[in-house]
This record gives sequence, C-alpha cells and structure tokens, in this order.
Amino acid sequence: MSKFFKRLLNDSSSSDEEERNMWFAAAIEFERQNSQGSGSGDRSSRQYRYRDRVSGHSRLLNDYFVENPVYDETLFRRRFRLSRPLFLRILHTLQQHNDYFVQRRNAANTVGLSGEQKMTAALRMLAYGMSADSLDEYVRIGETTTIECVKRFCQGVVEIFGPEYLRSPNAADISRLLQKANQRGFPGMLGSLDCMH
Repeated sequence: MSKFFKRLLNDSSSSDEEERNMWFAAAIEFERQNSQGSGSGDRSSRQYRYRDRVSGHSRLLNDYFVENPVYDETLFRRRFRLSRPLFLRILHTLQQHNDYFVQRRNAANTVGLSGEQKMTAALRMLAYGMSADSLDEYVRIGETTTIECVKRFCQGVVEIFGPEYLRSPNAADISRLLQKANQRGFPGMLGSLDCMH
C-alpha cells in the first residue's frame, strides 16, 4: 500500500469511522488496479465491465416471473425445460441451502446478481449447451460468474435432491412409470429421451 494511503488510514485526527472505511476501500481498490497480474487466472488482470445487473434482473422478472409476464407458461416451459412453479421451488430450496443464490449487496453497496439471474444462466447452459459468455447480453452475467453458477447449481441439486430423485428406480417407481406410459399409449416404456413426459 502506498505511503500516502497508509498515513491517511493511520491518521487519528479523522473521527468519522465511515469516512475512514471509505478511504480504506479506495486504497484497496487503488492497489488492486495498480498491481501487476501474473497470469490469465489472476483476478487483478481482469477488466471490470459494467453490466447493469439491475436492469437485467428487472427484464428477466418482467419477461417470466411477474403476475402477467411477457412470456406465458408455455414459452417458459419451452425455454427453461421445466415449469415456472418447479423453477421457483428449486430456486427457493437452493437459496435455503446455499446463500450464493440469494441476492446481496457487495462491499461497495452495489446490488449483486439475483437468484433468478444465476439460475437462469445455469439452466440455459445446461438445457441448450450455450456458451458461458453468450448469456451476458440478456441475463447480464459474465462468463466466469456463469461457470460458477453452473457449478454451484449442479452441486446444490445433487446435494439437495439427489437422495430422492437421482437414484435408481425401485419396484414401486417402475410400476408407476410403466402404468403412466401405458396410459399414454407407450406400453413398456419407462421414460422419454427428452425427460419432458
């Protein structure tokens, strides 16, 4: 840290704690911006890009999650590959399990990404095989964050729902699935390839 900032932070004449915290944050940011990165994985070598996360969140809510959304339940199911109530159930459960999916403010008091944005990014990558950086334009989320969302989403789903849903079917499950398939005109079929039936 430069001598100027050290002296400023150690100056006991400043009685305003909030002002000193602000200067401390500025000193850390100054040092971060002026330090030399040692490789492509070094966070200090990354460039900050303002993405207007709040408008991305608002757009996503208006398109799919308000009382009268732009896109109805049919389009929601087509685009997300699951129903809106199931999406919200999974999101709510993930938020209780891992606060990564809870929208928070950072140290600069800036609103972070919402759970809806993070889960949408993860589902779009998983459902459509989209590249991580292709989600930036709509969801307003960077490539690295998208990859982190997918990892945490998958980990959370396995931890929370694994014991119930990610297991081999037992005799009762097989009987129920065969009966359902028979009613739909597919005798002897346990499930469909796209997992939508």
